Amino acid sequence: MNSSLVPTSKLVKEPYSLILGYPKATKSEITKRLTELKKLGITGVMFEGETILNNIHVLGKGYVGVVVLSRLGKKNVALKIRRIDSSRQEMQSEAKLLEIANMANIGPKMIDSSRNFLVMEYVEGKKITDWVQDLKGRGRAAALRSVVRQVLEDCHTLDKIHLDHGELSYIHKHVIVGKLPCLIDFESSSTNRRTSNVTSATQSIFIGSVLSSMVKNIIKIPSKRKMIGPLKKYKHDQTRENFDEILKMLGLDKN
Repeated sequence: MNSSLVPTSKLVKEPYSLILGYPKATKSEITKRLTELKKLGITGVMFEGETILNNIHVLGKGYVGVVVLSRLGKKNVALKIRRIDSSRQEMQSEAKLLEIANMANIGPKMIDSSRNFLVMEYVEGKKITDWVQDLKGRGRAAALRSVVRQVLEDCHTLDKIHLDHGELSYIHKHVIVGKLPCLIDFESSSTNRRTSNVTSATQSIFIGSVLSSMVKNIIKIPSKRKMIGPLKKYKHDQTRENFDEILKMLGLDKN
């Protein structure tokens, strides 16, 4: 879908203001947010994506914010707009967590933030479920193994830097596959709790989910009983050696 660029100045008017101040904002709040956007250098928004709010297409919606495709200078970026009804009072905390992930080359690159907005790299690609569904041909098993291994490698890296994503039990919502797979949406992340990125992601990809049903139609996966041992071992001691045991158990140890 190719939509036209709506200049930032026009976002104060309906229907666009319904997104800028989702789900409902006062005129003064919309005006404040417009000023914030201009300070960030956002020149316009392209309303496209699979999610529809108030008959307007957006890239995504969560408990904290709405994500839209925006223009910063000459490049497209993802703009996360804090929801009016969000329990989060600002977006800078999420920006700091994303920066921590970025230091390990994980997640969309954090560009800028303010109280109500987070500006990030726009990651082009498909949600992992759509990507798996579209896999065709003889090379699809190898392609799937490669992507899943990279996702789990990134999860292990997050475990090592003590950043827990927090939402990887629903990994179908949090991985975009383009040239490479990319973990997204760090709004529930924390450095203050025990990390469970690898264990959560493995269970979400391979055990009892819509995604796992799709995966097992392409590659052979071990039984849940066989997975429990290596996952428990890793949970108690998140070493590279224990992670490699998980990869071997899943048949992902060979490229």
